[in-house]
Amino acid sequence: MSGFNHLRNDGSAHMVDVTGKQVTARQATAIGRVTCAPATVASLRDGSVPKGDVLAVARIAGVAAAKRTPELLPLAHVIGVHGCEIDLQLLDDGVLIQATVRAADRTGVEMEALTAVTVAALSIVDMIKGVDRTAAIRDCMIVAKSGGRSGDWQRPLDQLPEWAFED
Repeated sequence: MSGFNHLRNDGSAHMVDVTGKQVTARQATAIGRVTCAPATVASLRDGSVPKGDVLAVARIAGVAAAKRTPELLPLAHVIGVHGCEIDLQLLDDGVLIQATVRAADRTGVEMEALTAVTVAALSIVDMIKGVDRTAAIRDCMIVAKSGGRSGDWQRPLDQLPEWAFED
C-alpha cells in the first residue's frame, strides 16, 4: 500500500504534499452526457423548458464547480484554475458535456474537469426533472490530460462511447 501516495504505511488516507513539485502547465478534458426523452431534447432545442435556459445554467454551473473541487473532494489540492471551457452539444437522446480545465500548478486538473462535467450534468437534470423523470447522467470520464510528471495521455478511441463521435 505504501506505493499509493494517498495512503500512509498504516493504510490511513492523507493529503499528498506537493510542495516540492515543479509548477507546470496542465490541462485535462472530461466528457459525460445526460440522456433524456426526445420531447425534452426538442424543448432544449427550442428553448421552451419551463425553468429557463438550461444549457446556459449548466455551463456556468460547470465552471463554478471546477473552481470549487477541493471543497467537495477531501484530498484534492486547492489550485488556481486559470481556464475552464464547458461545451454542450444537443444529441438525439440528450446532451453531450465536455469540460476542459487548465492551470499552471503543482498537481493536475483531472478532478476539476470531472467535477465540471458532473455538476453541469446535475444542473441539466435539475432543470428538466419536472418535465422528464427519465433523465440520467451517464459515461463521465477523463478523455485527455497534459502536463505534469506523467506527461500527456489520451483515452484510446476504442474506449470511448459511440455517442462521443456524434456530430
